Amino acid sequence: MSTERTILVTGGAGFIGANFIRHRLATVPGERIVILDALTYAGNRANLDGCDAARIEFIHGDIRDTALVEMLLRDHRIATIVHFAAESHVDRSITGPDAFLDANVIGTHSLLKAARSVWLAGSGLPHRFQHVSTDEVYGSLGPTDPPFAESHPYQPNSPYSASKAASDHLVRAYHHTFHLDVTTTNCSNNYGPYQFPEKLIPLMLVNCLHGKPLPIYGDGMNVRDWLHVDDHCRGVSLALDKGRVGEVYNIGGENERPNIEIVQKITAAIDAAFASDTTLAVRFPNSPASQGKPCWSLVTYVKDRPGHDRRYAIDPRKAQSELGYRPHETFESGLAKTVAWYLANESWWRAVMDGSYRNWIETNYGAR
Repeated sequence: MSTERTILVTGGAGFIGANFIRHRLATVPGERIVILDALTYAGNRANLDGCDAARIEFIHGDIRDTALVEMLLRDHRIATIVHFAAESHVDRSITGPDAFLDANVIGTHSLLKAARSVWLAGSGLPHRFQHVSTDEVYGSLGPTDPPFAESHPYQPNSPYSASKAASDHLVRAYHHTFHLDVTTTNCSNNYGPYQFPEKLIPLMLVNCLHGKPLPIYGDGMNVRDWLHVDDHCRGVSLALDKGRVGEVYNIGGENERPNIEIVQKITAAIDAAFASDTTLAVRFPNSPASQGKPCWSLVTYVKDRPGHDRRYAIDPRKAQSELGYRPHETFESGLAKTVAWYLANESWWRAVMDGSYRNWIETNYGAR
């Protein structure tokens, strides 16, 4: 595909979308990016600070506005959509499923309708609809089950994963029925810079610094396959540029870890950071580490959430063989970079964690 093009990135002010935009700007010369984001609670224009303003255009709008999407595709002669926009927090989907159906199902269908209208009935340009999904659509694995391959049956267990599964099926249907050129990627648990502090790693980091409880669901032995966001963005980019039309590619980090181990590593990293940098005790006086105590003392076990999947793991061999994908970060290297980023960007996470959100976390949230 030509690098002298304009692409549309939905959800580009969110965690993964913003990191993807930074990746494309750094690796694809000449490409312009139109960003469509509704700026709901997890969308943040500050996530795009420092990006080349001459190569990006931000549009504050909703993916469910089909007419708006059609206009953007026509006016900018866009023939590529990279679709990140989604509601993605499992706990929120349990307390309020409707928003997940609206964004993930109706929103994805709106984009597909716009793409079909402009690309198939209109411009006739070569095109690509790159859909970004999750390993959670496959359900839960037993302790000795092989990791999820692309052929694994869909068995979603939460309103969130069910809404993503529905969106995946819509993308597939538009390819097989209307011949829309699509690719889909299913990723494992992401972490890294700009992640909204409701997910496990940034929540535990920030709570360590504030001296607040570290809530862990159940026995803490739920296993996830951890993927640094930079590796995910490379995988999505490879699928976009090299993936076969109509194919699904699973993007994983090959880093299976139980939640309790993740929290152990985070608390140890914060303890070590305070021990080596005395200014941290001044900046974060409520952290146990500021008094020479272990952050592990903040751990508290909370009642497990309904339908909590026990284990996820991704088999990335198809992406490796067809796309040349390999994760660059080990969990240790990726976590070290993530801890360093959050310590260096206190103003960012303080700005996104307003009072109402802190109250929601304290009332409703346990570790994912």
